[in-house]
Amino acid sequence: MPAVRVAMAQINPTVGDLSGNSAKILDFAKHAQESGAQIVLFPELALTGYPIEDLALSRDFLSASEAALEDLAKAADEAGLGKMTLVVGYPGFAENPTSWAIGANKAALITGGKISGNYAKHHLPNYSVFDEYRVFVPGRNLLTFESNGMKFATVICEDIWQSGGPVAQISASKVDLTLVLNGSPFETSKTDSRLELVQSLAKAQGTAVAYVNLVGGQDDLVFDGNSFVVDISGKGIIRARQFSEDLCVFDIESQSKIAPVSKTAEPLKPHQQIWEALVLGLKDYVAKNGFKSVVLGLSGGIDSAVCASLAVDALGASNVFGVGMPSEYSSEHSLTDARELAQNTGLIYSEQPIEAMVDSAMGQLNLDGLAAENLQARIRALILMGLSNQNGHLVLTTGNKSELAVGYSTIYGDSVGGFAPIKDVEKSLVWALAKHRNEMAAIAGETPPIPESSITKAPSAELRPGQTDQDSLPDYAVLDQILELHIEQRLSASEITSKGFDGALVDSVLKLVKNSEWKRRQGAIGPRITKLAFGRERRMPISNGWS
Repeated sequence: MPAVRVAMAQINPTVGDLSGNSAKILDFAKHAQESGAQIVLFPELALTGYPIEDLALSRDFLSASEAALEDLAKAADEAGLGKMTLVVGYPGFAENPTSWAIGANKAALITGGKISGNYAKHHLPNYSVFDEYRVFVPGRNLLTFESNGMKFATVICEDIWQSGGPVAQISASKVDLTLVLNGSPFETSKTDSRLELVQSLAKAQGTAVAYVNLVGGQDDLVFDGNSFVVDISGKGIIRARQFSEDLCVFDIESQSKIAPVSKTAEPLKPHQQIWEALVLGLKDYVAKNGFKSVVLGLSGGIDSAVCASLAVDALGASNVFGVGMPSEYSSEHSLTDARELAQNTGLIYSEQPIEAMVDSAMGQLNLDGLAAENLQARIRALILMGLSNQNGHLVLTTGNKSELAVGYSTIYGDSVGGFAPIKDVEKSLVWALAKHRNEMAAIAGETPPIPESSITKAPSAELRPGQTDQDSLPDYAVLDQILELHIEQRLSASEITSKGFDGALVDSVLKLVKNSEWKRRQGAIGPRITKLAFGRERRMPISNGWS
């Protein structure tokens, strides 16, 4: 039996850009044809981008998606791709609509200029960042097809994470290769769990598996690609790159005889994965929302230094504008560290002292204490937003997950901005990422971007003389452990205390978390990297009498 050559097209679509996504699909199909591929597999909802959220409830949008699919089939045939089979994810009308949902999350087979079959996702996730059960109607049947005497099945993402449904039908259908279309967002350690799941599927159902995943940033989600193939024994055959588009090609003669054609990639190390996820999330948010540049405040501290370095890696130094905004309480090293960062990275740097503006506002308002301290942060926000309006920059807010958790920020002050690059990065990890980025620069023979003193000095908002974060918060190493147990593991105060933490400290931290919900609800979005990020997957009431 001759081998079938299969290509997995790991692409970065833009939600709603049907024409642009169609052109990308066609382009990758042409490259797959040049490699000799007979089947090209695209990710989940590749035609429209993913997730489409309530666009799935729009009759006009679903009609446009189905029309774009028909146009894509004709364009592929006209381009000489008619003998290939394209497997493309798209949303279309459900066969059995409900009173609320009218669409289905589908995969289409395109051959000879026509749509020769389609499949609707069976299991619709309704947890974490997913809300598909609300907007889609589940499918019922398995889709199989043959090529060169081999049998292929098509399923979509969550279908392989649940027992029953299409997974239960694969073995009975004697499938040689299961094609899995995915829109699986990145999170730390998820790479291993995906592989383990697919290996189990292959062994249990007696099939080789090709797993193709989206890549790119979409609002607060980052898709890492990392597509791969395993044979019937679960052995890894080929893997695509992480955090970039890729075409992964392999030959299959049988369930156990699969050979890579294109080059296989190795997964990145953990800190490099996180750095690349944050860079890609920022890069795509800027590009997909029509911005060309960003502006952020540079305090000389670790958070702004990491955000600036991420921005330079994502957008290039000429598109990153850093602003030093010293007050009467700013230390000299704050300015020198900010200037050194600018010099190291090449970003465009300017200074806007705020003392005169603060004095003018204080003369009129006569504030003191915390209100006076917060006024400084809000005047800095005024400067950044003014520069944004004048020059079209996207403002980056530089707060980290630890600060966001306990409300250690000034609302409409240092929290101002349209995107928060390290929103899901705890403070301890911010330091680790800074060291990692500097190490990577040193290995490459480049100047490390982040000044050493920004990493080693005590963190401070510098809103009063001699202030440090630890005047108000416990040591970040302890705080981050408590927050991880409470937020990501959902442990109560008593459960956390039982692990050896001081009870009064735990109670005070959890009270801060609860009382800061109103701030978080108004905050900018940022790339998700953990299993539980603030935003769409953690929904707590603001008015809340429960303790």
